[in-house]
Amino acid sequence: MDSQRLMPASSIKESRDFKNTKECRSWSWTGDLHRILCMQGGEDDVSYAKNSDGPAAALGLSKPLLMEAIQSMKLFKGEASLRIADLGCATGYNTLTTVELLVDRLSERYYEECDGVPEFEAFFSDLPSNDFNTLFRSLPTLYGSTRQHYYAAGVPGSFYHRLFPKRKLHIAVSLSALHWLSQIPKPVLDNTSLAWNKGRAWIDGAKEEVVEAYAKQSEEDLISFLQCRREEIVEGGILFILMAGRPGSLHPEHQLGDPDSRAKHPFTSSMDQAWEDLLNEGLVDEERRDTFNIPAYMRSPDEVRKAFEQCTGFEIRTLEYRKIVEHSKEKQEEWIKDPVSYGRAKANLVRASLKPIIEAHLGPKLSEELFKRYEKRASGDTEMLHKTCFYGVIIVCAVRI
Repeated sequence: MDSQRLMPASSIKESRDFKNTKECRSWSWTGDLHRILCMQGGEDDVSYAKNSDGPAAALGLSKPLLMEAIQSMKLFKGEASLRIADLGCATGYNTLTTVELLVDRLSERYYEECDGVPEFEAFFSDLPSNDFNTLFRSLPTLYGSTRQHYYAAGVPGSFYHRLFPKRKLHIAVSLSALHWLSQIPKPVLDNTSLAWNKGRAWIDGAKEEVVEAYAKQSEEDLISFLQCRREEIVEGGILFILMAGRPGSLHPEHQLGDPDSRAKHPFTSSMDQAWEDLLNEGLVDEERRDTFNIPAYMRSPDEVRKAFEQCTGFEIRTLEYRKIVEHSKEKQEEWIKDPVSYGRAKANLVRASLKPIIEAHLGPKLSEELFKRYEKRASGDTEMLHKTCFYGVIIVCAVRI
Protein backbone atom coordinates (compact mmCIF):
# COMPACT_ATOMS: atom_id res chain seq x y z
CA MET A 1 0.00 0.00 0.00
CA ASP A 2 1.20 3.43 -0.86
CA SER A 3 1.36 6.29 1.60
CA GLN A 4 2.30 9.92 1.61
CA ARG A 5 3.30 9.95 5.25
CA LEU A 6 2.56 8.06 8.39
CA MET A 7 2.30 10.95 10.80
CA PRO A 8 5.38 10.88 13.02
CA ALA A 9 4.43 10.42 16.62
CA SER A 10 5.16 13.30 18.88
CA SER A 11 8.26 12.99 20.96
CA ILE A 12 7.63 11.30 24.28
CA LYS A 13 9.95 11.58 27.20
CA GLU A 14 11.13 8.36 28.70
CA SER A 15 8.18 7.16 30.71
CA ARG A 16 8.25 7.88 34.42
CA ASP A 17 6.46 4.58 35.03
CA PHE A 18 8.38 2.48 32.57
CA LYS A 19 11.99 2.65 33.69
CA ASN A 20 14.54 4.89 32.10
CA THR A 21 16.27 2.30 29.97
CA LYS A 22 17.55 2.80 26.45
CA GLU A 23 15.19 0.12 25.14
CA CYS A 24 12.16 2.04 26.40
CA ARG A 25 13.02 5.39 24.93
CA SER A 26 10.69 7.09 22.51
CA TRP A 27 10.65 5.45 19.10
CA SER A 28 10.37 7.90 16.25
CA TRP A 29 9.68 6.91 12.66
CA THR A 30 8.85 8.77 9.49
CA GLY A 31 8.51 7.28 6.05
CA ASP A 32 6.19 5.80 3.46
CA LEU A 33 3.50 3.51 4.85
CA HIS A 34 4.14 0.97 2.12
CA ARG A 35 7.63 0.37 3.51
CA ILE A 36 6.27 -1.01 6.79
CA LEU A 37 2.66 -2.08 6.24
CA CYS A 38 2.70 -5.84 5.79
CA MET A 39 1.43 -9.01 7.34
CA GLN A 40 3.78 -10.33 10.02
CA GLY A 41 6.35 -12.62 8.41
CA GLY A 42 7.93 -15.83 9.60
CA GLU A 43 6.18 -19.02 10.65
CA ASP A 44 5.88 -18.69 14.44
CA ASP A 45 2.71 -18.31 16.52
CA VAL A 46 2.36 -14.57 15.81
CA SER A 47 2.98 -14.83 12.06
CA TYR A 48 0.33 -14.25 9.43
CA ALA A 49 0.97 -17.77 8.16
CA LYS A 50 -0.27 -19.14 11.51
CA ASN A 51 -3.12 -16.62 11.89
CA SER A 52 -4.87 -16.63 8.53
CA ASP A 53 -7.81 -18.91 9.26
CA GLY A 54 -10.25 -16.08 8.49
CA PRO A 55 -8.87 -15.43 4.99
CA ALA A 56 -8.74 -19.20 4.42
CA ALA A 57 -12.43 -19.50 5.32
CA ALA A 58 -13.25 -16.59 3.00
CA LEU A 59 -11.28 -18.23 0.22
CA GLY A 60 -13.16 -21.47 0.75
CA LEU A 61 -16.43 -19.56 0.50
CA SER A 62 -15.38 -17.91 -2.77
CA LYS A 63 -13.74 -20.95 -4.36
CA PRO A 64 -16.85 -22.12 -6.28
CA LEU A 65 -17.21 -18.66 -7.84
CA LEU A 66 -13.53 -18.61 -8.78
CA MET A 67 -13.81 -22.04 -10.40
CA GLU A 68 -16.93 -20.92 -12.24
CA ALA A 69 -15.03 -17.93 -13.61
CA ILE A 70 -12.14 -20.11 -14.78
CA GLN A 71 -14.52 -22.59 -16.35
CA SER A 72 -16.25 -19.89 -18.39
CA MET A 73 -13.23 -17.74 -19.28
CA LYS A 74 -11.86 -17.43 -22.78
CA LEU A 75 -8.99 -19.80 -23.60
CA PHE A 76 -6.02 -18.06 -25.15
CA LYS A 77 -5.10 -20.50 -27.91
CA GLY A 78 -1.63 -20.13 -29.36
CA GLU A 79 -0.19 -18.49 -26.26
CA ALA A 80 3.11 -20.04 -25.19
CA SER A 81 2.38 -19.24 -21.54
CA LEU A 82 -0.45 -17.96 -19.38
CA ARG A 83 0.34 -15.41 -16.70
CA ILE A 84 -1.36 -15.34 -13.31
CA ALA A 85 -0.82 -12.66 -10.65
CA ASP A 86 -1.78 -12.75 -6.98
CA LEU A 87 -1.91 -9.13 -5.81
CA GLY A 88 -1.39 -8.75 -2.07
CA CYS A 89 -0.14 -12.31 -1.68
CA ALA A 90 1.23 -11.99 1.91
CA THR A 91 3.09 -15.04 3.23
CA GLY A 92 0.50 -17.69 4.03
CA TYR A 93 -0.45 -20.85 2.21
CA ASN A 94 -3.67 -19.35 0.84
CA THR A 95 -1.88 -17.76 -2.09
CA LEU A 96 -0.07 -20.99 -3.03
CA THR A 97 -3.26 -23.01 -2.81
CA THR A 98 -5.06 -20.55 -5.07
CA VAL A 99 -2.36 -20.51 -7.75
CA GLU A 100 -2.13 -24.31 -7.72
CA LEU A 101 -5.90 -24.48 -8.10
CA LEU A 102 -5.89 -22.08 -11.04
CA VAL A 103 -3.04 -23.82 -12.83
CA ASP A 104 -4.55 -27.27 -12.37
CA ARG A 105 -8.00 -26.26 -13.58
CA LEU A 106 -6.69 -24.33 -16.58
CA SER A 107 -4.40 -27.23 -17.51
CA GLU A 108 -7.42 -29.53 -17.50
CA ARG A 109 -9.38 -27.19 -19.75
CA TYR A 110 -6.54 -26.79 -22.23
CA TYR A 111 -5.95 -30.54 -22.30
CA GLU A 112 -9.66 -31.20 -22.96
CA GLU A 113 -10.37 -28.35 -25.39
CA CYS A 114 -7.09 -27.52 -27.16
CA ASP A 115 -4.18 -29.24 -28.86
CA GLY A 116 -1.71 -28.54 -26.08
CA VAL A 117 -1.28 -27.12 -22.60
CA PRO A 118 0.65 -23.83 -22.27
CA GLU A 119 3.25 -23.17 -19.62
CA PHE A 120 2.24 -21.05 -16.66
CA GLU A 121 3.87 -18.08 -14.98
CA ALA A 122 2.78 -17.11 -11.46
CA PHE A 123 3.60 -13.67 -10.10
CA PHE A 124 3.35 -13.22 -6.34
CA SER A 125 3.05 -9.52 -5.62
CA ASP A 126 2.96 -7.54 -2.41
CA LEU A 127 4.58 -4.52 -0.82
CA PRO A 128 8.39 -4.45 -0.54
CA SER A 129 8.04 -4.99 3.22
CA ASN A 130 6.39 -8.37 2.66
CA ASP A 131 8.25 -11.50 3.81
CA PHE A 132 8.90 -12.95 0.36
CA ASN A 133 11.59 -15.27 1.77
CA THR A 134 9.07 -17.19 3.86
CA LEU A 135 6.66 -17.29 0.93
CA PHE A 136 9.23 -18.70 -1.47
CA ARG A 137 10.41 -21.27 1.06
CA SER A 138 6.81 -22.48 1.14
CA LEU A 139 6.69 -23.07 -2.61
CA PRO A 140 6.26 -26.71 -3.59
CA THR A 141 9.22 -28.44 -5.22
CA LEU A 142 8.69 -27.34 -8.79
CA TYR A 143 11.95 -27.15 -10.59
CA GLY A 144 13.66 -30.33 -11.67
CA SER A 145 10.54 -32.42 -10.98
CA THR A 146 8.78 -34.45 -13.65
CA ARG A 147 5.72 -32.25 -13.40
CA GLN A 148 6.53 -28.57 -13.27
CA HIS A 149 3.37 -26.70 -12.33
CA TYR A 150 4.43 -23.12 -12.97
CA TYR A 151 7.33 -20.69 -13.02
CA ALA A 152 7.20 -18.43 -9.97
CA ALA A 153 8.39 -14.86 -9.52
CA GLY A 154 8.01 -12.13 -6.91
CA VAL A 155 6.86 -8.62 -7.83
CA PRO A 156 7.33 -6.08 -5.01
CA GLY A 157 5.19 -2.96 -5.19
CA SER A 158 1.84 -1.38 -4.40
CA PHE A 159 -1.15 -2.68 -6.32
CA TYR A 160 -2.43 0.89 -6.34
CA HIS A 161 0.23 1.48 -9.02
CA ARG A 162 1.17 -0.33 -12.21
CA LEU A 163 3.09 -3.54 -11.58
CA PHE A 164 3.18 -5.17 -15.03
CA PRO A 165 3.53 -4.15 -18.70
CA LYS A 166 0.39 -3.49 -20.72
CA ARG A 167 -1.70 -6.54 -21.62
CA LYS A 168 0.57 -8.85 -19.65
CA LEU A 169 -1.82 -10.79 -17.39
CA HIS A 170 -4.47 -13.37 -18.20
CA ILE A 171 -5.70 -13.73 -14.63
CA ALA A 172 -5.29 -11.37 -11.69
CA VAL A 173 -6.56 -12.27 -8.24
CA SER A 174 -6.51 -10.25 -5.03
CA LEU A 175 -7.47 -12.15 -1.91
CA SER A 176 -8.19 -10.45 1.43
CA ALA A 177 -6.01 -7.44 0.64
CA LEU A 178 -7.99 -4.61 -0.97
CA HIS A 179 -9.56 -3.42 2.28
CA TRP A 180 -6.09 -2.08 3.19
CA LEU A 181 -5.81 1.52 2.04
CA SER A 182 -2.88 3.16 0.31
CA GLN A 183 -2.54 5.69 3.12
CA ILE A 184 -4.18 7.02 6.22
CA PRO A 185 -6.32 9.97 5.04
CA LYS A 186 -4.45 13.20 5.73
CA PRO A 187 -7.36 14.98 7.51
CA VAL A 188 -7.53 12.15 10.04
CA LEU A 189 -3.95 12.91 11.10
CA ASP A 190 -4.45 16.68 11.33
CA ASN A 191 -5.34 17.70 14.88
CA THR A 192 -6.84 20.95 13.56
CA SER A 193 -9.23 19.06 11.27
CA LEU A 194 -12.80 18.02 12.05
CA ALA A 195 -11.68 14.57 10.90
CA TRP A 196 -9.14 14.22 13.74
CA ASN A 197 -9.92 10.72 15.01
CA LYS A 198 -9.45 11.36 18.72
CA GLY A 199 -9.53 8.36 21.03
CA ARG A 200 -10.00 5.75 18.31
CA ALA A 201 -7.65 3.48 16.41
CA TRP A 202 -10.16 2.87 13.61
CA ILE A 203 -13.35 4.31 12.12
CA ASP A 204 -16.13 1.95 13.18
CA GLY A 205 -18.51 4.20 15.11
CA ALA A 206 -16.37 7.29 14.46
CA LYS A 207 -17.80 10.73 13.72
CA GLU A 208 -19.01 11.67 10.26
CA GLU A 209 -15.96 13.66 9.17
CA VAL A 210 -13.59 10.78 9.95
CA VAL A 211 -15.73 8.28 8.08
CA GLU A 212 -16.04 10.59 5.07
CA ALA A 213 -12.25 10.98 4.89
CA TYR A 214 -11.80 7.20 4.91
CA ALA A 215 -14.57 6.67 2.35
CA LYS A 216 -13.00 9.22 0.00
CA GLN A 217 -9.58 7.57 0.31
CA SER A 218 -11.17 4.17 -0.28
CA GLU A 219 -12.90 5.36 -3.45
CA GLU A 220 -9.71 6.88 -4.86
CA ASP A 221 -7.74 3.75 -4.06
CA LEU A 222 -10.16 1.29 -5.63
CA ILE A 223 -10.39 3.35 -8.82
CA SER A 224 -6.57 3.48 -9.00
CA PHE A 225 -6.40 -0.28 -8.53
CA LEU A 226 -8.91 -0.90 -11.33
CA GLN A 227 -7.27 1.55 -13.72
CA CYS A 228 -3.94 -0.21 -13.29
CA ARG A 229 -5.45 -3.65 -13.84
CA ARG A 230 -7.30 -2.38 -16.91
CA GLU A 231 -3.91 -1.67 -18.48
CA GLU A 232 -2.27 -4.91 -17.39
CA ILE A 233 -4.95 -7.54 -18.11
CA VAL A 234 -5.47 -8.80 -21.66
CA GLU A 235 -8.88 -8.60 -23.32
CA GLY A 236 -10.91 -11.55 -22.13
CA GLY A 237 -8.76 -11.91 -19.00
CA ILE A 238 -10.21 -12.34 -15.52
CA LEU A 239 -10.00 -10.09 -12.45
CA PHE A 240 -11.10 -11.88 -9.28
CA ILE A 241 -11.30 -9.96 -5.99
CA LEU A 242 -12.06 -11.13 -2.47
CA MET A 243 -11.99 -8.37 0.14
CA ALA A 244 -13.44 -7.53 3.51
CA GLY A 245 -16.70 -5.63 3.13
CA ARG A 246 -19.94 -4.57 4.76
CA PRO A 247 -23.62 -4.99 3.85
CA GLY A 248 -25.00 -2.43 1.43
CA SER A 249 -27.68 -1.47 3.93
CA LEU A 250 -25.17 -0.06 6.41
CA HIS A 251 -23.71 3.44 6.51
CA PRO A 252 -19.89 3.31 6.38
CA GLU A 253 -19.57 4.31 10.04
CA HIS A 254 -20.94 0.81 10.74
CA GLN A 255 -18.12 -1.15 9.19
CA LEU A 256 -18.89 -4.52 10.74
CA GLY A 257 -22.60 -5.22 10.63
CA ASP A 258 -24.25 -6.53 13.79
CA PRO A 259 -23.42 -5.15 17.29
CA ASP A 260 -21.67 -8.33 18.48
CA SER A 261 -19.34 -8.36 15.47
CA ARG A 262 -18.65 -4.65 15.92
CA ALA A 263 -17.73 -5.12 19.57
CA LYS A 264 -15.70 -8.30 19.10
CA HIS A 265 -13.69 -7.39 15.99
CA PRO A 266 -9.90 -7.16 16.56
CA PHE A 267 -9.80 -3.50 15.46
CA THR A 268 -12.46 -2.16 17.84
CA SER A 269 -13.18 -2.41 21.58
CA SER A 270 -10.14 -4.29 22.88
CA MET A 271 -7.85 -2.21 20.67
CA ASP A 272 -9.15 1.15 21.91
CA GLN A 273 -9.10 -0.09 25.51
CA ALA A 274 -5.48 -1.21 25.20
CA TRP A 275 -4.45 2.22 23.89
CA GLU A 276 -6.39 3.85 26.73
CA ASP A 277 -4.53 1.66 29.22
CA LEU A 278 -1.17 2.87 27.89
CA LEU A 279 -2.40 6.45 28.13
CA ASN A 280 -3.69 6.07 31.70
CA GLU A 281 -0.43 4.45 32.78
CA GLY A 282 1.57 7.35 31.41
CA LEU A 283 3.34 5.25 28.79
CA VAL A 284 2.03 7.34 25.88
CA ASP A 285 0.49 10.77 25.54
CA GLU A 286 -2.76 11.61 23.76
CA GLU A 287 -1.07 12.66 20.54
CA ARG A 288 0.82 9.40 20.29
CA ARG A 289 -2.43 7.51 20.75
CA ASP A 290 -4.49 9.69 18.41
CA THR A 291 -1.99 9.67 15.53
CA PHE A 292 -2.26 5.89 15.28
CA ASN A 293 -5.01 4.86 12.87
CA ILE A 294 -5.57 1.54 11.14
CA PRO A 295 -5.55 2.05 7.35
CA ALA A 296 -8.45 -0.26 6.52
CA TYR A 297 -11.93 0.31 5.11
CA MET A 298 -14.78 -2.15 4.52
CA ARG A 299 -16.55 -1.18 1.30
CA SER A 300 -20.16 -1.89 0.44
CA PRO A 301 -21.20 -3.66 -2.80
CA ASP A 302 -22.57 -0.34 -4.08
CA GLU A 303 -19.22 1.40 -3.50
CA VAL A 304 -17.44 -1.38 -5.38
CA ARG A 305 -19.88 -1.27 -8.29
CA LYS A 306 -19.57 2.52 -8.51
CA ALA A 307 -15.78 2.26 -8.80
CA PHE A 308 -16.07 -0.24 -11.66
CA GLU A 309 -18.53 2.08 -13.43
CA GLN A 310 -16.17 5.03 -13.08
CA CYS A 311 -13.17 3.07 -14.28
CA THR A 312 -14.78 1.22 -17.23
CA GLY A 313 -12.98 -1.52 -19.12
CA PHE A 314 -14.50 -4.38 -17.12
CA GLU A 315 -17.74 -6.33 -17.26
CA ILE A 316 -18.82 -7.52 -13.82
CA ARG A 317 -19.92 -11.14 -13.87
CA THR A 318 -20.28 -11.59 -10.09
CA LEU A 319 -20.55 -9.12 -7.23
CA GLU A 320 -21.73 -10.58 -3.94
CA TYR A 321 -21.63 -9.83 -0.22
CA ARG A 322 -21.37 -12.81 2.12
CA LYS A 323 -20.70 -13.48 5.80
CA ILE A 324 -18.35 -15.94 7.44
CA VAL A 325 -18.20 -16.88 11.10
CA GLU A 326 -15.02 -15.99 12.99
CA HIS A 327 -14.38 -19.51 14.25
CA SER A 328 -16.01 -22.92 14.71
CA LYS A 329 -18.44 -23.82 17.46
CA GLU A 330 -15.86 -26.23 18.86
CA LYS A 331 -13.23 -23.49 19.06
CA GLN A 332 -15.70 -21.16 20.79
CA GLU A 333 -16.48 -23.80 23.43
CA GLU A 334 -12.75 -24.37 23.96
CA TRP A 335 -12.14 -20.66 24.50
CA ILE A 336 -15.11 -20.29 26.89
CA LYS A 337 -13.37 -22.86 29.10
CA ASP A 338 -10.03 -21.06 28.76
CA PRO A 339 -10.49 -17.27 28.27
CA VAL A 340 -6.73 -16.68 28.57
CA SER A 341 -6.09 -18.74 25.44
CA TYR A 342 -8.79 -16.74 23.67
CA GLY A 343 -7.10 -13.46 24.60
CA ARG A 344 -3.77 -14.82 23.42
CA ALA A 345 -5.27 -15.94 20.10
CA LYS A 346 -6.89 -12.55 19.54
CA ALA A 347 -3.65 -10.74 20.39
CA ASN A 348 -1.72 -12.98 18.00
CA LEU A 349 -4.21 -12.15 15.27
CA VAL A 350 -3.60 -8.44 15.85
CA ARG A 351 0.15 -8.99 15.88
CA ALA A 352 -0.07 -10.86 12.58
CA SER A 353 -1.81 -8.01 10.80
CA LEU A 354 -0.72 -4.84 12.63
CA LYS A 355 2.57 -5.47 14.43
CA PRO A 356 4.81 -3.79 11.79
CA ILE A 357 2.88 -0.51 11.79
CA ILE A 358 2.39 -0.49 15.57
CA GLU A 359 6.12 -1.05 16.07
CA ALA A 360 6.86 1.80 13.67
CA HIS A 361 4.61 4.04 15.75
CA LEU A 362 5.62 2.97 19.25
CA GLY A 363 8.86 1.07 18.96
CA PRO A 364 9.29 -2.62 19.86
CA LYS A 365 9.14 -2.21 23.64
CA LEU A 366 5.95 -0.16 23.90
CA SER A 367 4.26 -2.11 21.12
CA GLU A 368 4.73 -5.28 23.13
CA GLU A 369 3.15 -3.51 26.12
CA LEU A 370 0.17 -2.65 23.92
CA PHE A 371 -0.26 -6.27 22.83
CA LYS A 372 -0.10 -7.44 26.46
CA ARG A 373 -2.89 -5.05 27.40
CA TYR A 374 -4.87 -6.08 24.37
CA GLU A 375 -4.57 -9.73 25.37
CA LYS A 376 -5.66 -8.93 28.93
CA ARG A 377 -8.67 -6.92 27.74
CA ALA A 378 -9.79 -9.64 25.32
CA SER A 379 -9.37 -12.36 27.98
CA GLY A 380 -11.25 -10.35 30.58
CA ASP A 381 -14.40 -9.81 28.51
CA THR A 382 -15.85 -13.27 29.15
CA GLU A 383 -19.35 -12.17 28.14
CA MET A 384 -18.09 -11.66 24.58
CA LEU A 385 -16.85 -15.24 24.43
CA HIS A 386 -20.47 -16.40 24.30
CA LYS A 387 -21.23 -14.20 21.32
CA THR A 388 -20.42 -14.84 17.68
CA CYS A 389 -18.58 -12.45 15.41
CA PHE A 390 -19.12 -12.50 11.65
CA TYR A 391 -16.76 -11.15 9.03
CA GLY A 392 -18.26 -9.69 5.88
CA VAL A 393 -16.61 -10.25 2.50
CA ILE A 394 -17.25 -8.99 -1.01
CA ILE A 395 -16.53 -11.26 -3.95
CA VAL A 396 -16.10 -9.79 -7.42
CA CYS A 397 -15.40 -11.48 -10.72
CA ALA A 398 -14.97 -9.23 -13.76
CA VAL A 399 -13.84 -9.77 -17.34
CA ARG A 400 -11.57 -7.33 -19.18
CA ILE A 401 -13.48 -6.10 -22.24
